Amino acid sequence: MFSGGVGSWGAARRVADEHGSDGLVLLFTDTKIEDPDLYRFLYEAAADVGGSLEILADGRSPWEVFRDVRFIGNTRIDPCSRILKRDLARAWVNSNCEPETTTIYVGIDWTEDHRLPRMQAAWEPFTVEAPLCNPPLIAKADLLAELEARGIERPALYREGFPHNNCGGFCIKAGHAQFALLLEQRPCTFAEHERREAELREYLDKDVAILRDRRNGTTKPMTLREFRRRIEEGRTDQLDMLEWGGCGCFVD
Repeated sequence: MFSGGVGSWGAARRVADEHGSDGLVLLFTDTKIEDPDLYRFLYEAAADVGGSLEILADGRSPWEVFRDVRFIGNTRIDPCSRILKRDLARAWVNSNCEPETTTIYVGIDWTEDHRLPRMQAAWEPFTVEAPLCNPPLIAKADLLAELEARGIERPALYREGFPHNNCGGFCIKAGHAQFALLLEQRPCTFAEHERREAELREYLDKDVAILRDRRNGTTKPMTLREFRRRIEEGRTDQLDMLEWGGCGCFVD
């Protein structure tokens, strides 16, 4: 599972070092809202690892999926991840691989090893392993240093402070802190997602949103427009600026 992040490169690098690259498939699922630099990194990282790079795409973006299923994804329910990533990858694996002769590798590391049992259960009867959960344990900063030592520049989103190199810095599972960073670093991208959310709210005629306002012991939807206004007006005390959230496309 080659996500475009440094973790998946590191996992694939370990697999290639141990087993060679014959029969190794680097499987990437494209959401169609990726940062352009992700593709540069994808091809350079794949060339470094070896094996075969397979790129899958449903053809829709997350917003098109939300419209089709009449639901805006959030931290609890992620139709975009399910349709554009998990279902697509599973269909390819089922069509091209046999459980007896296939191991699925994922790029989570030792700080996320609690996620591995859920992945293993979800992918039965295939075997799932996470090489970066095994010794020698390595910090993400050191993994990035290894990447650059092999002549591959780290992805642009990492250089801008984003924790993941997926979906152009946008993610329905991201927290307030990541959306604040998206607004700061990529205001045009934020504006586009704000516009798409407003259009879909109008289309659905429902008070729904990606983010949540949990002040005063209650939880209610908070639109990206309202989130931006609070940032611009300095009302960050009304936001959880320590909440980064987490990408979990292949977990849930």
